[in-house]
Amino acid sequence: MSMLYAILKEASYIDTVHILSLHGMVPEVAASLVPLCEVFGSLEPALTNKSSQGDEPTVYMVFSLAFLFLLRLWKFYRPPLEQGITEHARAFRGELTLEYLLLLRNSRTASFQYETNGNPDEIECISDKAIYIDFYPKLRSWYCQNKSCVASTLSGLSSESPPVHEVSNKILNMIYSKMTKTGSSSSGSPASTGEDVCQRPMLPAWEVLEAIPFVLEAILTAYAHGRLSSRNLTIGLRELVDFLPASLATIISYFSAEVTRGIWKSVPMNGIDWPSPTAILPSVESEIKEILGAVGVNIPSYSYEVSQIMLPLPMAALVSLTITFKLDKSLEYIHAVAGPALENCASSCPWPSIPVIGCLWAQKVRRWHDYIVVSCSRAVFRHNKEAVAQLLRSCFNAFLGSQLVATPSLSNQSSMNGLLGFTLSACSERPFVAPGFLYLRSCRTIQIVQYVNDVIVGLVAEYARDSSVRWPSHVSSRLKSSQASLCLAAAMAKKVATLGASLLCIAGGFQLVQELYMDTIPTWLLSSNEAQAKHGEVSALSCVVEGYAMAYLLILSGSVMWGIQAKLPMCLFTRRARILGIHMDFLAGVLEGKISLGCHPATWKAYVSCLVGLMVKFSPAWIQEVKLETLRTLASGLRGWHECELALSLLERGGAAAMGSAAELVNVIARV
Repeated sequence: MSMLYAILKEASYIDTVHILSLHGMVPEVAASLVPLCEVFGSLEPALTNKSSQGDEPTVYMVFSLAFLFLLRLWKFYRPPLEQGITEHARAFRGELTLEYLLLLRNSRTASFQYETNGNPDEIECISDKAIYIDFYPKLRSWYCQNKSCVASTLSGLSSESPPVHEVSNKILNMIYSKMTKTGSSSSGSPASTGEDVCQRPMLPAWEVLEAIPFVLEAILTAYAHGRLSSRNLTIGLRELVDFLPASLATIISYFSAEVTRGIWKSVPMNGIDWPSPTAILPSVESEIKEILGAVGVNIPSYSYEVSQIMLPLPMAALVSLTITFKLDKSLEYIHAVAGPALENCASSCPWPSIPVIGCLWAQKVRRWHDYIVVSCSRAVFRHNKEAVAQLLRSCFNAFLGSQLVATPSLSNQSSMNGLLGFTLSACSERPFVAPGFLYLRSCRTIQIVQYVNDVIVGLVAEYARDSSVRWPSHVSSRLKSSQASLCLAAAMAKKVATLGASLLCIAGGFQLVQELYMDTIPTWLLSSNEAQAKHGEVSALSCVVEGYAMAYLLILSGSVMWGIQAKLPMCLFTRRARILGIHMDFLAGVLEGKISLGCHPATWKAYVSCLVGLMVKFSPAWIQEVKLETLRTLASGLRGWHECELALSLLERGGAAAMGSAAELVNVIARV
């Protein structure tokens, strides 16, 4: 137990978890924590005068370290893009499930597992075996109860056995004893006396966690009916965490669900009943507006009195609990769970709840002021679609704005500096962030992520058109007749599309790319006349560059998500073939006259020609996944546009089945 305590304590530090994530080891570490939680959560702790938050290992402390570590990996872990290309890609966005992490670990283990071939000298290691949550009944029981509590109120769990309520009463008695003790304090980490420990129930941790939702409902109800003060409520919650630190996980889960349900009244953050943020709230709001204004995002101003600053009761209780924890290295495993959970929970509250919560923490830790203000400024993008659109436009402006009036350079360093910035506070004494940096820190939390697709496609089209309009007239004239100058236009289109594809993939991954192929681009082709009408008459050159840019956007996005190679896992291969086939069938339907477009003919021709050209040159494996009849239709359409060489290249890469069609095309070209 001493060794496990030391290992888990060191592994729980925030930097360690980041390193594990960078090395892609999160699923393996999570799987190794599961049996530790099952075993130590089933043991009864020995009667001791040591606190669970002390430096000595106890059953409760080892369990809490393992359990909270597992919670962080499962709740707050976000896989990088390259790990999204797996058979479990469905979990790319949103909160991961514990089952997902275990399945991902099992799939990796299976791919590297060796064959014993009946050799008795080779011993199968336990780490080579598949791990499923059903193998661990105590963990599975809590996991199912936790999901039930999140999905519905505790009234839906009325069939719970009597021992759960008996344990709840014991915990409530312990909490009440702490509340009524003279000189109780809710700050710091109070040392547990022998008398305190004797009053604590010595029960397995799983039994305590199972009873905690009922304890929380009881104390919130007591406060709501005036039988418990806010100070004693916070003391009770802190005593619960001091008793079993792992209880913080259930507290967070329960309070987050209750905030979402909205069944508790809001309470005034006036400094009397609950802590007040008014000392620094005006300045923090001003800094948030300044940060957002610097990247072109405008949010409404709020003016209210102290009595109007309200938070939902569970949110007020949670933030009041978190600010009681000391900023000590030994409690980093607590802060690493409480911090992200507090931010996620606050996002369910109406604005400006997040600035209020940020102010309470900024008052506690002044050196975290800049970090907290920047975090608060990110929160506006969770629900505000208009703010997301403004931020995306700022990203395009920062990356492309200075290059739209001159010859574009794909290696222009200033464009990257404008997008991502140099440092957090390079431009002023106040915190400042570049638009790209703010987007990267916010895009994974956007609630209506499908909206990002429409905005990015619109911006790519707009900036592609503008790039040709803003070039000098002599360059524009050469573009109409010079192949070299046309390459210059294609280079600018590629630059616009590269930014768009990057912003799109990092925000929504597979989900947005699939929607791009199946819905967004076809809709754009069908309705482009409306967009062009808003911008007035556009030249044929602008239409060509716009078509090029959209083709690059489609190919680059698909390449990032699916890859361009022929050998892929079967599930990913099937998905790519299906989505690509649907889009190519749409193009073939237009060429056959079955579908009428709204875009400019030059845009349509440039889009198809560029798309096919890119597939032929960079992703020939994709072409073999397209139906032969569709390839024949595309080749026929290209030949009608006098793109005979491109049409032939398309059929040549269609595999053996397309060889006959390629030979027929050669004969037709020869006769002509």
